[in-house]
Amino acid sequence: MIRSMAETHQKSPIDPPERSNPNEQDEDLGCDGDALALPSHIARSGALDRLAETARNYARAAASENTLKAYAKDWAHFARWCRMRGADPLPPSPQLIGLYIADLAAPVGQAPALSVTSIERRLSGLAWKFAQRGQRMDRKDRHIATVLAGIRRKHGRPPRQKEAILSEDLRDMLATLPHDLRGLRDRAILLIGFAGGLRRSEIVSLDHGKDDTPDSCGWVEVLEGGVLITLRGKTGWREVEISRGSADETCPVHALTQWLHYARIDFGPIFVAVSRNGLKATSERLSDKHVARLIKICACEAGLRPDLPEAERLRLFSGHSLRAGLASSAEAEERYVQKQLGHASAEMTRRYQRRRDRFRVNLTKAAGL
Repeated sequence: MIRSMAETHQKSPIDPPERSNPNEQDEDLGCDGDALALPSHIARSGALDRLAETARNYARAAASENTLKAYAKDWAHFARWCRMRGADPLPPSPQLIGLYIADLAAPVGQAPALSVTSIERRLSGLAWKFAQRGQRMDRKDRHIATVLAGIRRKHGRPPRQKEAILSEDLRDMLATLPHDLRGLRDRAILLIGFAGGLRRSEIVSLDHGKDDTPDSCGWVEVLEGGVLITLRGKTGWREVEISRGSADETCPVHALTQWLHYARIDFGPIFVAVSRNGLKATSERLSDKHVARLIKICACEAGLRPDLPEAERLRLFSGHSLRAGLASSAEAEERYVQKQLGHASAEMTRRYQRRRDRFRVNLTKAAGL
């Protein structure tokens, strides 16, 4: 299994799937083609048509591409579920949606039951799609809210967290990478992702400079003391400071500058695909799936969690393992870790800490017991 993943990893990043039907674009992006069309009573003109297209493009940018793809899949599943039962998904029916989520939690047949988190995500996707059609799904309606409350009460479980990659784990993972152009790139990805506490989508969305490409979500500046990343994340724009490390082998700034130098990148996406012969960098931005695949492969080849079967180890590590690793490894005040991860609350940061002194404050003794 690892070998097949490694072969895919060595060749190229995952290419975006081709569309068999060009009319599928608006559906995939979560915005219907006529949802932002001109009113029927207004005479059309070239200028107004261009404005309508501009408005549609802005509407498509209202959420991330991955979120919109997930919402599109949620809607397709719900629409198919309705058709199989002779129902119409439009307009939104709270009674029908209540039956739908009940079937997701306790399906009849061999379909796997979804977790509470997945069901809530499905509802968010449906609400988005209904809103794009000018219709409102009332999640507080008793047919939805009470069924969902019962699902939470009966099937709710603590969230399954991905394994944190600690600093010593990361060193072992770096040792598995080859000393070629592809290895330079992947070292920079792992070290920048770890030291910056970045999401996998944030890593691959970085550009060399500001406004280099339309799909950029941030850019980097290499300064004397380290790297300053200006990033547009889930909580808005923020700056991420990555200082230089104690040794070149584990320094994220050194790894990034080495990759930029040998890949000859001075414009556009930073993390791009490498040609098949491994001799030069292309202009094609990597998919965020490359980061997840890279982490899984390196973690398994480094022998992390040898007590588990290979398939379980592959499921245990993901892109979030780097963020959890920084939160768990950094010997710093919690507020600094919170700022680096871009969390709005300290409680969210604590969810990422896999190891900490849980009983440092002994309230039992403090209360006199």
